[in-house]
Order: sequence, then C-alpha cells, then structure tokens
Amino acid sequence: MPALSLADQVDGPGSARRRPSERRKSNRGCVKADPEPVRKRPGEASRRRQAPRETAMDVVPRRGNIASRPAGAVAIGIFQGERRPTGAAGAIDRASRGAVTALLRSRDFTGRFLETAVLYPSGLRARRLIVVGLGQPEELSPHRVRLVAGQAARRARDLGARTLATPAHGAGRGGIEPERAARAVAEGSILGDYRFTAYRTDPGPPPLDRVEIVELDAASSVRMRPAILDGVRVARGVCLARDLASTPGEDLPPERLGQKALAVARAAGATARVLGKAQLERLGMGGLLAVGRGSANPPCLIVLERGPGGGRGAATAARPTRTVVVIGKGVTFDTGGISLKPRENMNKMKYDMSGGAAVLGLFSALQGVELPLRLVGLIPAAENMPGGRALKPGDVVRMMDGTTVEVTNTDAEGRLLLADALAYSRRYEPEAVVDLATLTGAISIALGHLAAGLFTPDEDLAAELLAAAAETGERLWRMPLWPEYASELRGDTADFVNSAGREGVSILAATFLRHFARDLPWAHLDIASTAWSPVDRPHEPRGPTGFGVRLLLEWISRRAADPGKSAAPAAARARP
Repeated sequence: MPALSLADQVDGPGSARRRPSERRKSNRGCVKADPEPVRKRPGEASRRRQAPRETAMDVVPRRGNIASRPAGAVAIGIFQGERRPTGAAGAIDRASRGAVTALLRSRDFTGRFLETAVLYPSGLRARRLIVVGLGQPEELSPHRVRLVAGQAARRARDLGARTLATPAHGAGRGGIEPERAARAVAEGSILGDYRFTAYRTDPGPPPLDRVEIVELDAASSVRMRPAILDGVRVARGVCLARDLASTPGEDLPPERLGQKALAVARAAGATARVLGKAQLERLGMGGLLAVGRGSANPPCLIVLERGPGGGRGAATAARPTRTVVVIGKGVTFDTGGISLKPRENMNKMKYDMSGGAAVLGLFSALQGVELPLRLVGLIPAAENMPGGRALKPGDVVRMMDGTTVEVTNTDAEGRLLLADALAYSRRYEPEAVVDLATLTGAISIALGHLAAGLFTPDEDLAAELLAAAAETGERLWRMPLWPEYASELRGDTADFVNSAGREGVSILAATFLRHFARDLPWAHLDIASTAWSPVDRPHEPRGPTGFGVRLLLEWISRRAADPGKSAAPAAARARP
C-alpha cells in the first residue's frame, strides 16, 4: 500500500488526500428543515432567501386489507424465488387479478434484495404497485426491512405519489416480531424519503405526505402503534442530525449550534447550557480554546442534561442516579488551520460536527421517552481556521486536566477539544462515556464507508455497542488500543504531541483520547468513515448520514433496561 500523505494522518475525513480520479461528487441530497438564519453583523450582506421548509411526513398504523387502501402507491415485498405470493402480497395479487403472479412468472423480477418493479394493475384503489425484493427469507433482518421500506418510499416519492400504503415487511413469513418490523418500516420510510432542499431553487418531486402501515389483524395493529411512534421519533432525530451536518458553516457557527441545542433541549424536556469563552478560560479548557483561536466565531462548550424519567432535574446527594455521558465533536467548519487541508473536498468540512449533530439528534429522539438514568451530552464546538491568532505548529497547549500537549499538526484538532470534554465529563461520575467524532481520514482507508471504528479497553462496553450496532445496522468494527501505542505520542517539549507518524493514525488518535478518559468506562467511535455517504443508499442519500443517532439510542435503551449495569471499576472489565 502506498504511504499516506501527511493529510491522511489528521482529524476529519477530508484529511485524506485523493487523486483527481478518486474525487467524489458533491452532495445533491436534501433535508426536511431549513437552517436558522444567522444574525447579521452591521454592514454584512443579507443571505439569499432559502427554500421553504418541507412538511414532515406522517407515518400511521391502519387496520384493514391493504388491497382496499386508497393511496398514491402501495408497496409489497417478495422473497427471492417466491412463486406464489402470500400475506399482504397475496391479497394484492388476488385483488389485481394475478398481477403479482404474472410478474413472477415472467422472471423479469426474481425477488433479489432491493430489486424493484412498478406495476399499474387494475383492481386496486392505489394508483401504483411498487414491488421490492426481500432477498432470501433466512437473511431478512430488521435492518434489511428498514432498507426495503426506504427503497419503497424513495420510489414512491420519485413517482409523485403523495401517499404510500405498506405492510410491516417480514412480520409474517420473515419471522420478525410485528412490532420490530413495524418500527423498521417507519424508520426506513422517513429516512428513505429524506432530502436536503434548504438551498435548492428547484427541490424536485415533493416529499410523501403520509405512509400507512397496514395490518389486517386488529390486535397486531394496536400493538404496532407504539413501535411505529418510536420509529418515527428516532428517524426524525436522524434527519435533524443530517440537517445540521448539511448546513454550510457560514450558517452554523458554534454560537448558532449552541442556540439549536437550546431549542432541542426545550423540546426534549432537557436542560442546556452554552459555556462561552470566559467560562472556558475559567475551566482551563486550553484545548478547545486553542482550536477556536483563529476564528472570528468563538468556541463554546454545549452541555445538555436530561434527568431520570425524562425530567430536567439533576442528580443530588440524596437522590443519586446512574449517569451516561455522550460526547460529540462539534467542529462546525475545519480548514485544518495553519496545517491547511487540500482544496479538494474541503467544502464537505461543514460536516466535521457530525458527532455533535448525532448528540443533538439523540436528545431530539428522546422526546416523551422515560429513562431510569441521567443522560449528559457534551459538544465542544469550534471553527478551525487559519489567521493571525490561530494555533501554530510547535505551540504548547495546557489541557483542562493539566496535561501539556505540543501541537505538531493543527489539523489534528478534534482530539484536543474532545480531550477537554472528556476531562469535563469526570464531574458527573458516569457509569459510561462514549464519544463519537469524524476524527481521522485514516479510518476510511482502513474500513471504507460501511463501518465506524470502535476503540475501547472495556470488554463489556464493547459488547454492548457491538450488539446495538448489529440491531440498528450502524456497523462498528473494533480496533486495537494496546497500551504500547502510547509511547509514540510522548513529546520532547511537552507531555504529549497531538499527532505522530503515518502508521496507525486512527489508533494513535484514540490512544491520545484514552489518556484523558483515564479510568472511566469509555469508548471512542471514529465515524469519519460513515458520517458521509459517497453514494445513494435506500435509507440515506449521498452526503451526511446522521450516523450514530440510532446506534446510541439503542445502546442507551438497552443499558437503561438492565438495572444490573453500574460503574464497576473499569480495570475489572478491561482487556490488556
């Protein structure tokens, strides 16, 4: 393998230098919500008028025969090799006088996973019939159902159908519990319909207004209702994260991200504080302050807190509570600073706050949810810009915990602000801390774009996160974090350097963070490989993906449901 360029070592996926033939096209997807306007400074030109906000799709349960539902389109799934439609597909086939059977007999459609056909049969109250392949029955999973639903919703939208009726794919022959299937369909429908249109003069086909999940059995339909609501809530949290990561840096500096966090907290029944420069100086958060030094927009630390049961109250000595902390990198635009990134793909660096966006999406998805623990979200937010006051290579930064760090690369900035956030998190005495960040371009070289890197010395925490990843389809791949790596970060001028060498770049970045996590039960997710999709997928367009919202919510929900989880000594759970 050719040696990586210096840029391949540093923070952020845009750090990896590409040859011209490898350059990705810019994002053409869109979102559900307009970014909020930034207040203008005196004499500053007004922004161009943005596109109107799209209406949020409704996803609702319906009891009845799917063949009799009036809709712009109806969607069904067919297993690979199936010759006689059953269940909802069988009802559609009977009502359409054998249209589905005729399609299967023609062999133009075989039921391969995500294979799609559109029919216009008579006998249905829907104008169109969308048939999507489910693949082999034994391979069907909730995540595959999510992808099938996303495929159907996107196809219906592109055909101009404003409404879509669909069964809970996999709830019959697929062997998936009806509630899990219904939730996956709800999530997939919203995620597949998602687009970012805030800055487009021609937004394309209108979004779907409504998706109906149709179930013939009355009892099953009733049981599906809360699962569908859960799926809608989670998917909208993902869409929020995508919205934020898609918004240009000029319209979402750290201060504006803090304002967005305040709004999210109010809606989610949480509290939020935005600590400004003076407060950061009093706390001694030298890493966060140093990263934001070169920008006209000052850095801040966003702190969200949600008490047990969904309340705003914090734990007290008389009422101790379990606490989980999630930390998201919030670099709202990353030029690399004095260690300037290459020109190619720098426009994507608006999404270097995808970790912070995922934290806000997580809190948004918790509206109306009761958790028996306190959840704290920390987003260290800054712009990494060059300038006369910017951090320089060779500068020494004193971190919040007193550690000194010589800056050898200003584009390795994410680990500096995350390190201060990890030190800040200790005041909560958490039973677990998970940070997620678009930290290194090197993780994409190692894993491609289908998995994020998982780094933790804690075996139990690793198992929990991997189980949540398997359920949600937000894949993680565990990476080594052996203590011997730490020697490569030892400095001559200061305690540590923030970047060292070309080999094992992602591991060294995680090793740097491990020093500041100390004995906390901690995991680091390097999501630079998954936070931006280079291609369209059924449940996500090209561009920001909102990765981490569903994963974190699943992990927290499972941990909350297990009263046996506690902050046992991390050393007892660590691997050597």
